[in-house]
Amino acid sequence: MNDIFKAIADPTRREILDILQEKDATAGEIYDRFTISKPSISHHLTILKNADLVYAERHGQHIFYSLNTTVFQDAIRWLMTFQQKTNEE
Repeated sequence: MNDIFKAIADPTRREILDILQEKDATAGEIYDRFTISKPSISHHLTILKNADLVYAERHGQHIFYSLNTTVFQDAIRWLMTFQQKTNEE
């Protein structure tokens, strides 16, 4: 869970997640939406992959990135336990 929160703490990574919410994308397509270097985008994608927030799947010469919604659902479910505890008090 710590990796998830560390990954989404960065605004660039949150923007990448927003892009992937629209559609699966290659690193190049993601890079085109930013004004930072390709190595920086690659670093952000690696952090998102390590947190299991995105999948990377090779199609020919391209790697497509997509959201792993299961991890988001798990995080939301965990966060909701705090609301439930508050409502019970």
